[in-house]
Amino acid sequence: MATTNDLKNGMVLVLDKQLWSVVEFQHVKPGKGPAFVRTKLKNVMSGKGVDKTFNAGTKVETATVDRRDMQYLYNDGTDFVFMDASDYEQISLPPETVGDAKDFMTENQDVVVAFHEDAPLFVELPANVVLTVATTEPGLQGDRSSGGTKPATLETGREIQVPLFLNEGDQVKVSTATGEYKERA
Repeated sequence: MATTNDLKNGMVLVLDKQLWSVVEFQHVKPGKGPAFVRTKLKNVMSGKGVDKTFNAGTKVETATVDRRDMQYLYNDGTDFVFMDASDYEQISLPPETVGDAKDFMTENQDVVVAFHEDAPLFVELPANVVLTVATTEPGLQGDRSSGGTKPATLETGREIQVPLFLNEGDQVKVSTATGEYKERA
């Protein structure tokens, strides 16, 4: 058990016998009335998001989440295969569990897989990953000064908007939270 004052991003709560991950939280102390905590929660199993408000100091049940360092090995056609870095045991996770992380994972990449009672919940990636631009149209000479963007497909198949000066084969840093181009690597 924890109180709403202890909430942190990424914490997993048990509400109505379901697991919810804290995406965002904000402590609010209005000028009139009691303080409260406004949260954005995401259902760990379904991915559905909700906004929920708690009174300050309310007790909430936290789930025991075991985060294990793993290495993404390959996609076997349907499932994603990961290897535990400590005991070299391999597990297969369905695309629903991997979620949007599949758009940013390359083979042999280190990731964190969260488990609750030995059931895999979700895959956590670093805040930014470096990926190679697989295909993109060449930028036109006169367009460079406008600061425009063009679509590019990454090595994982994800399509993002990149600046006009980037070409095929360039390495780019991409935010895993928003899926947006950050900078050239």
